[in-house]
Amino acid sequence: MGIPPSIRGLIRTMRPKQWAKNGFVFVAIVFDQQLTNTDALLAVLAAFGLFSLMASSVYLMNDLVDINRDRLHPKKKNRPLPSGQLPVNMAVTATVVFPILSMGLALSFSPALAIVLAGYLGLQIAYSFYLKNVVLVDVFAIAAGFILRTIAGIVVIEITNFSAWLYVCVGLLALFLAIGKRRQELLLLQANGGTEAATQVRNTYKGYNLPLLDDMLRMVVTSAAIAYTLYSTEAETILVKTDPELMLLTVPFVYFGLFRYLYIIHRLGKGGDPTEVLFEDRPLQVTMAGWIGTIILLLYFIE
Repeated sequence: MGIPPSIRGLIRTMRPKQWAKNGFVFVAIVFDQQLTNTDALLAVLAAFGLFSLMASSVYLMNDLVDINRDRLHPKKKNRPLPSGQLPVNMAVTATVVFPILSMGLALSFSPALAIVLAGYLGLQIAYSFYLKNVVLVDVFAIAAGFILRTIAGIVVIEITNFSAWLYVCVGLLALFLAIGKRRQELLLLQANGGTEAATQVRNTYKGYNLPLLDDMLRMVVTSAAIAYTLYSTEAETILVKTDPELMLLTVPFVYFGLFRYLYIIHRLGKGGDPTEVLFEDRPLQVTMAGWIGTIILLLYFIE
């Protein structure tokens, strides 16, 4: 017996691929050099799982709120809710149950994590019903969600060596991805129905245009590159057992990754979904693997 269509629709709407975004919960444990600490790693893995469950409830909520608008979107109309594959009552039930389960399990081992999850849920509710319709505020709300993911990985372990610069880097990267997504979605909607069609799908497109989004993109990508360079040269932020300047070896990977993503946006016409780009673009995957590998080598293997 196969999986019922409604269950397949529920799993699709939970968007397991998007859980890759919750990888930001591992930032603290990696840079605090606790990746080999079994207890700490298990705690962060639990935080990742609970955050993914909470994020899935948010995806369900967003699709419920946007169901009528998504039916007008050239791609989103095929999602389980707007297409009818996932019944509305099942989606509503899951949207209520998942946050209760996530925060309840978090309370059992880390009340601080439960608070972060509650904050994330509150932010996403505000985003779904109001903030996403406010020009500029919408992308900052998205960035705040990524910072909360990072905090979730901090509160479940004892941090001894973590720099606030990483918050800056995470926030700027999230802004970069969010602005790039807005740009590509605006282009897609305008190509399929003009400016009026774009504003029907998302109110903020009454305030955004390509020149503005391009200017924002340039500003944020430059700031992200500078922030990471400063972080990598700040000796007090990294417990490298040799020369702290070795962290500069990771900078070229970051710059190439940012440039590659700009290439994907401007030359390949993609970037509407950063997660899809991550899973599809091989040069970006190689760059990320090189960056992560260099970080691990410097922090865990060089004496």
